Amino acid sequence: MLLSYFKTLPADKKMDAEDFKLQLNEAQKLMSAESYKQALDLLNKLKAIEKENNFDYNITHRLYQLLSNCQSLYNQHVILKFIKKLKSQKKASITLQELKQILKDEIAIEESIIGREVELLILRGILPCKLERNKIIF
Repeated sequence: MLLSYFKTLPADKKMDAEDFKLQLNEAQKLMSAESYKQALDLLNKLKAIEKENNFDYNITHRLYQLLSNCQSLYNQHVILKFIKKLKSQKKASITLQELKQILKDEIAIEESIIGREVELLILRGILPCKLERNKIIF
């Protein structure tokens, strides 16, 4: 519903703060439903709109906070999907560099970011493994 709204929105269209907040809420709902790709698409469109409008700091801050969180959650989602596949193949470990190569068709991500996202997955109790230097040990 709201995503189709953006398909017809001209690039120079102004948006009032209330509509913008509603769109931010929709992006947050998409994130809660783990629809990270859709949420990122919506947030990136909102980012373009934000550049053309003069919203107050709180709205702009919320946009960039949601963008950052959503990108991280999307990265974690993709990394977890590939790590589960590797674990099912009975692999004992993988380096961050090897994982970066596997992920390259899905997401462009640096090894340092992969490491950070894996650490977050471990801390959240979602990924039972160890991260030692640049190696993930299952």
